[in-house]
This record gives sequence, C-alpha cells and structure tokens, in this order.
Amino acid sequence: MTGEPSELFLGGDWRPSTDGRRITVLDPATGKPLGSVADGTVEDGLAAVDAAAVAQPGWAATPPRERGEVLRRAFELMTARREDLARLIVRENGKALADARGEVSYAAEFFRWYAEEAVRLTGSVQTAPSGANRILVLHQPIGVAVLVTPWNFPAAMATRKIGPALAAGCAVILKPASETPLTALAIGALLAEAGVPAGVVNVLPSTRSGAVVGAMLDDPRVRKLSFTGSTEVGRTLLAAAAGTVVNCSMELGGNAPFLVFASADLDAAIAGAMVAKMRNGGEACTAANRFYVEEPVAEEFTARLTAAMGRLRMGNGLDDGVEVGPLVNAATRDKVASLVDGTVALGATVRTGGRPVEGAGFFYPPTVLADVPPGAPVLREEIFGPVAPVVTFRDEREAVALANDTEFGLVSYVYTGDLAQGLRVSEALDSGMVGLNRGIVSDPAAPFGGTKQSGIGREGGHEGLLEFTESKYVALSW
Repeated sequence: MTGEPSELFLGGDWRPSTDGRRITVLDPATGKPLGSVADGTVEDGLAAVDAAAVAQPGWAATPPRERGEVLRRAFELMTARREDLARLIVRENGKALADARGEVSYAAEFFRWYAEEAVRLTGSVQTAPSGANRILVLHQPIGVAVLVTPWNFPAAMATRKIGPALAAGCAVILKPASETPLTALAIGALLAEAGVPAGVVNVLPSTRSGAVVGAMLDDPRVRKLSFTGSTEVGRTLLAAAAGTVVNCSMELGGNAPFLVFASADLDAAIAGAMVAKMRNGGEACTAANRFYVEEPVAEEFTARLTAAMGRLRMGNGLDDGVEVGPLVNAATRDKVASLVDGTVALGATVRTGGRPVEGAGFFYPPTVLADVPPGAPVLREEIFGPVAPVVTFRDEREAVALANDTEFGLVSYVYTGDLAQGLRVSEALDSGMVGLNRGIVSDPAAPFGGTKQSGIGREGGHEGLLEFTESKYVALSW
C-alpha cells in the first residue's frame, strides 16, 4: 500500500485498534499481502457509537441544503479521483479495471442523487376523514445507523447507504468487509474532506464482525441497521437486532433467473446475458444465476453464449485488455469449482471453462454448462462466480414456474420480442426487480431490493431516503 488510510476512522480521528491487531489485505490476483489495516474491537465499536451519538443532534439539525452541499462535494471529489479509487478497488477486490471504473462512477452517483434528495424530505398534511382534525406527517432522522457492507462492490455498497443516511440527517458507522477495507477507509477520508463533521461518518474495519456489530446493536443509541450480504448472515443480524428492536434494511442473496423466449432478439439477449452474468466477474447479487431458454432457440443461444464467454480475457485486473479478474479469495473460487463439479457429476456438459486455473491468484474461467438437470446445486445456490448454467423450457407457464422456484427474489431478467408477454411475465415473477430486455437494473434513482429471502426494504430512489427516517404523526386542529 502507498499512502492509503489504514487505521480506524472514529470521531474524525485516525486511530489504531484498542488491542493493536491488524487485518492483512490480500491481492486476489497474486494471493500475496498488499498491507494491513487496523482490526476493530468491541470497545472500538462502542467508541464509534459514542462518536456518532455525540454528532447526531448537530447533523440532524443541519439545514438540508447544507447536508446536500456536503454530499455534492463528495460526488465531485469522488469523480475527480475515479482512477485512483478504481485501481485501489482492483488491488483489494480483483475485478477488472473497467468494472472498477464503472463502480466508482456508479458509487459517486449515490452522493449526487442524495445531494438532490436531501432537500426533498417532504411530509404531508390532510384533513382527517371525520373532519375533526388535521393529520400532519413529518419524516425525521431515525438516528445513529450501523452500515455493514460486502466486498464485491466496496465503493458502491458504501455510498448507497451513506448517501441517504447523511441526506436524512443520520450519523453512521460503516463496517466494511474484511477483504476490502481500503476502499471504505478512502471513502471515509474523502467525506471528511468534503466537509462531513467529525463523528458523522465513522469507518470500522474488523474481522470480529459478529461480536462488534452485536455490541453496537445492543446499544440503545443505535436505531438503524442497513446490511448487504448473504441471507444466512442477514438472518443472524435480524435476530441480533430484535433484542433492541432496531429498524433493519436487508439486501440479501439472489438467484436471478434469465429468461429467453423464442421471440427474443438473440443479439440483444446475448449482449444482455454477458452484462447480467459477467458484471464484476459474476460476483454480484444481481448476477444472472440461472439461464432458462425456450426450446426452439436453446441450442443457438447456448452456442453463442459459449462463444462470447470463451472470448473473454482473464488475468490481473490492472492489465490492459483484461475483462475478467480473479475471484476475491480461495474460498470463493473453491465454492464455484465445487458447484460446477457437482453439476457435471449429475450429467451437465461443460461447453467452455469448467476447471480452476492453476498457479497464483484465485482465478476461475468463464464457464457455460448445458444439459443441466433440475435440482442441480448450481440452480439452487447463489454461484457468485463466472458460471452460466443453461436449462430449456417449453412454454411461458413453465418458464415462470422455474424462475420462481427459489427462496430468493432479488432480480429477474426477461428477453422477448412480445411486449405483452414481457409485461405479463414481469408481473408474474416473484422478485423485487425485473430487467425487461435489459441486462442491468441498478440505478441510484430507482428502488433496489428484493422479495422473499432476498431482503427487507429498498435502497436507492426516494424510498432509500425514507429508510433512514421515522414518520411522526401530529394530530392538530386549527
């Protein structure tokens, strides 16, 4: 590392952890250490709550325009430093540089969007149906918020939470993933430079996530938890938050179906499939996980997808022309390999890829599996890697049934040349988002979130701002 912040950011100060422990950050392309950051303790977590609680009243009382101007400056700083931040993301996350540049631009947009939304936290007034009084509704800051973010989008997942929290008037504690703390600390420094007062944003890397987050949730001053990560961890955090009835937003796992009907424009479907599957190398909750293709076009689609996946250049994300970097760590690579091997053992055929890359780093090649049998593990679990299993279907009813046959419901993708069919299927799919003839859905101005065990609440859009507020009803007469 060369000059990036590496200590805890608490109350506007950079400080070591109370026990002096450090987190070693690895380069996924080599498996070798990049450096280390402070490893926060329970005591550090409670110190972060102290700092946020002290800063909370002043930030909540700050005029919305001033809060918005701070976020606008953060957007401008982040945009100006896109290249440096992108290269930092590649070094600790492994994604290709083009993906990292796209992430930084996307992440910065949350600061711009919520700079604009900060002045639009409007309430309402109406006459009660009885005519006896007026109903006045105010939206007030919910209070100190703990934000827990994953490693796959270390910038965007942080700004998607910090932006609305600051716009609403909430002080925050960001607990980033241990694999990618450098980006989070850099964002903390950037926000301080943008004018965020001391204690309003605190950044607390820690490998002791359960103990640290649990202790913060037990503190009655913490009133909000926003988590992005696996459904398994989300269930644990929901249970922990129940003790003090902390308001929770959960963006959890996905198992996105990608439906291709016979009427679809296959050129567009392949282009969309490559974006939906290979954005961030497949390490995304929105990644297309299961490809369901109508029988008349199944072989042509599979052949064309195989060719497109086979052409992708894999390597160190910082190298020119690389489109697919390594997976984030050995455990992720091994899980992907196990899912592929288990599916092949059940009768699936490998069209391209299918074996881990030997040598340094955590590489797994873009892979297409055909003849995938129903119930195969690769169809039931979130892959989080560059693997595309293809299954055929006979008609619309079967396609919808296959797509909905999962405990997850984050996003679905539909390609069809029949608009009525597309809208009909979009309504029938049990997911929080649908990409209709489009391979990407994420947008700071749109509500992002899922149904079933893919989460609770929404991020982005005006809905994301309201997640960090309490609605107060005032009954009055005049």
